[in-house]
Amino acid sequence: MNYEFKTILVDVQDFVANLRLNNPTKANAMTSEFWVEMREVMPMLDQDKNVRVVVLSGEGKNFTAGIDLNMFAGTQAQMSGNGDPGRAREAFRLTVLAMQESFTAIERCRKPVIAAIHGACVGGGIDMISACDMRYCSADAFFCVKEIDLGLVADVGTLQRLPKIIADGVARELAFTARNMPASEAAQVHLVNKCYETRAQMMEEVMGIAHQIAEKSPLTIRGTKEMLNYTRNHSIEDGLNYVATWNAAMIYSHDLLEAMQANIQKRKPEFKD
Repeated sequence: MNYEFKTILVDVQDFVANLRLNNPTKANAMTSEFWVEMREVMPMLDQDKNVRVVVLSGEGKNFTAGIDLNMFAGTQAQMSGNGDPGRAREAFRLTVLAMQESFTAIERCRKPVIAAIHGACVGGGIDMISACDMRYCSADAFFCVKEIDLGLVADVGTLQRLPKIIADGVARELAFTARNMPASEAAQVHLVNKCYETRAQMMEEVMGIAHQIAEKSPLTIRGTKEMLNYTRNHSIEDGLNYVATWNAAMIYSHDLLEAMQANIQKRKPEFKD
């Protein structure tokens, strides 16, 4: 596939897509173009047969400073310039729903998405990494749910997803105070799987994990992500029922036969895209 975007860089190698936020002069602030391009790139990666895992990182000195304040100011101006308050608020609601979809697309992608975070991860950055399957960071990273300081209720996923990743009380503290959480604490509260001393070490290790996942059965990885996401929002009973139905439909695949034969022959399995 042809991945040409203004705010995002993508390259694919050995079944791993390296997706980087590409607005380094503004600390990868999320412009209006970024939100559109995220809604475009994630379905493309989902459909790309050469992609089995996605690694999400940022160019420059920071992961992301969150939403571009110029975009926010433009939205305010658009609302105030509309003569009908009802229509203005409906337009704003549709804008928020579209922005939510930009990160829900990460969650909906059938391939695991791994966030590799360095420097600042602020505001919309928390919304974004909360939608990822796994998160890793370097020691210089810090995390901030910034919206409360701007007089806003975070509305793109943080308040819905973060309490299901870390303890509810910790998530509330971050949302109410807008304090910076350092990398070491992020690892302690399990916001990130692991904290590495340097960015280079983090990227090396994360790419290693991504390649390890890419060696597994794509169909089985897809089913495992589906089950984890479903079970998070449903009862254990519902989850058990769903996985039984899923495997009844999917288990007799060529991947199952290849995995068994490879195990018997003591070799690495080779799965179709």
